[in-house]
Amino acid sequence: MTNIEDLRQRARRRLPRTIFDFVDGGSQDELSLHANRTDFQKLAFLPRVLTDVSVRDQSTTVLGETLSSPLIIAPTGLAGVLRRDGEALEARAAANAGIAYCLSMMSACSIEQVARATSRPFWFQVYLLRDRGINVHLIERARAVGCRVLVLTVDTKAQGPRERDIRNGFTVPPRVTIRNAFDFAHRFGWLADVALGPRITFGNLAGSLVGSDDIISVARFAAEQYDPSINWSDLEWCKSIWHGPVAVKGVLTTEDARLAIEHGADAVIVSNHGGRQLDGSPSAVSMLPMIAEMCAGRAEVILDGGIRRGSDVLKALALGARACMAGRPFLYGLAAHGEAGVTRAIEILRAEIDVDLALLGRGGARQLDASALGWM
Repeated sequence: MTNIEDLRQRARRRLPRTIFDFVDGGSQDELSLHANRTDFQKLAFLPRVLTDVSVRDQSTTVLGETLSSPLIIAPTGLAGVLRRDGEALEARAAANAGIAYCLSMMSACSIEQVARATSRPFWFQVYLLRDRGINVHLIERARAVGCRVLVLTVDTKAQGPRERDIRNGFTVPPRVTIRNAFDFAHRFGWLADVALGPRITFGNLAGSLVGSDDIISVARFAAEQYDPSINWSDLEWCKSIWHGPVAVKGVLTTEDARLAIEHGADAVIVSNHGGRQLDGSPSAVSMLPMIAEMCAGRAEVILDGGIRRGSDVLKALALGARACMAGRPFLYGLAAHGEAGVTRAIEILRAEIDVDLALLGRGGARQLDASALGWM
């Protein structure tokens, strides 16, 4: 496994197509999904020569937390369908590597399960629901286990139409066909680990909170609870009950970045939801420079979307990001080899960051700015 694409191909071979496409795909024509990658590829490095890079430091600080590398494992729903206890495995790998991990509200493992699996405080991501009492309950649980940062995702007032999932029958309720049943039946490793293990559900919502443990019932309940009326005052509400750093995830314009700061955001996460929401929205990296300029000195900026190489991370830092969130690289690693695969994904990106710093002639990630970049 020499790069993230190797992990992706291993994940493709191990997972049923339905599950792999759930991870790998985007919405509609997947224009925004692909733009997240192609826009990174338009950026070129401008290396400096005859500089001393014998000591290289890729550490950074994000919202007061020191990270060994500018990497944050992004919140992704239902990682437990890739590997049993998937979120706990990701969190433990992140803690061992000294990077940040953000747990999704829609995870298969509960907040408490993840807390038991790792000694490092993690972040917690929420969607605001019609029943704010559920949000209060979840936030209190996250605070009780020592979560450091609350991440409010704001780009999901409705779910983007993910056509791969629709074709594959990965819907609520699921649509079983001869093709997908045959495909599931032949993924023996996945069957033994996930399908024949404890029943998968949404660990943070199941039980007395919604009155059901069944994944389909909980998914239907959650879909009905998404609140299209949320507005900037709700960010202030989150800030008032969390009493800690709040990051707003899903910002793609300078105007929304300004409003996020005015309403209390400590960090802005520039993101198009991995190309899974509004297809045709710009890539995260293309909007990063303008948003970083808007936020300078007022809020920290994190880039989320399209990271596949250490070089992508360095380009984002040069454009003003403090760190990068990534979901798919670590999910590919999780699917391929469990916790060891997540660790390998982290190692790959860290090694690429290190060698690229040397070749760029920069001794540290915090030395990067726009002078390091040009155009292909």
